Amino acid sequence: MNEKTFNGKAIRMPKGAAGEYGKYSCNLYVGCSNGCTYCYLNKPPFKKACGGKVPTLKKCFNDEQHALEIFENELKANLQELLKHGLFFTFTSDPFLRDTYRLTNAAIKRCLWNDVPVKVLTKMNVNVGTMISLYGAFRQRLAFGFTLTGHDDLEPNAFTNAQRIEAMKKLHDAGFKTWASIEPIIDFESSKDMIRKTAGFCDLYKIGLESGKKYDKTELLKFIEWCNSAYITEDRCGFYTQKNYFKNSLLKQAGINREDLPINCVTRDYNIFNYEYR
Repeated sequence: MNEKTFNGKAIRMPKGAAGEYGKYSCNLYVGCSNGCTYCYLNKPPFKKACGGKVPTLKKCFNDEQHALEIFENELKANLQELLKHGLFFTFTSDPFLRDTYRLTNAAIKRCLWNDVPVKVLTKMNVNVGTMISLYGAFRQRLAFGFTLTGHDDLEPNAFTNAQRIEAMKKLHDAGFKTWASIEPIIDFESSKDMIRKTAGFCDLYKIGLESGKKYDKTELLKFIEWCNSAYITEDRCGFYTQKNYFKNSLLKQAGINREDLPINCVTRDYNIFNYEYR
């Protein structure tokens, strides 16, 4: 039986590589001011529809209030599925930019008020005190993700990787779930450095290649082995507290089947909001 799909104006079910970040996503803006040179939004075929250096409300919305109304309607229409799978913010911008934060915050609140788990991904230095004030009561349903490449030079307008790591630790210490997008891998040593520096306060690593780039297979296999052997700890109950998700394109280049990976490696439907392996 074919799975029912939903592609609304605010909420949709992403396909392909995007679907590896979340079964449902919310995109309210297009364009991003972080200026990352590797960003897929600035490359064909996405550049015309989703690129640009200035975040802009999607053309299907009249204004922020109209966008929020549509979001709420789509949230209610898909509530049962979203309760199971959560909602990811966002593929076509950064949710915590000055120009995107206000509306994003309103949408996140609507999710949490309805018990819908939320995953966000940013390159900004999130203010932890503000997050605790806004979302402290919803710690168990909000996971903060940070893109970590180790290359500030390729992300000129974003906060530094060090600042993101500092924010991640503070958020984790405050009781929020945290995760890292180690994507794209610019070089293996930089990606290893990001994992070393976040070990112990990052609950999940999503690891992927740069689109269209070919990597040395031997070095890629060594990197995968390193990720699966380094900094893996267990809590008092014997569960792994740190998980790896390798994206499909990475495993394809490496010639590895997902079912042959060790137990600390999860599938894309892994539930970050508890320790149970799924």
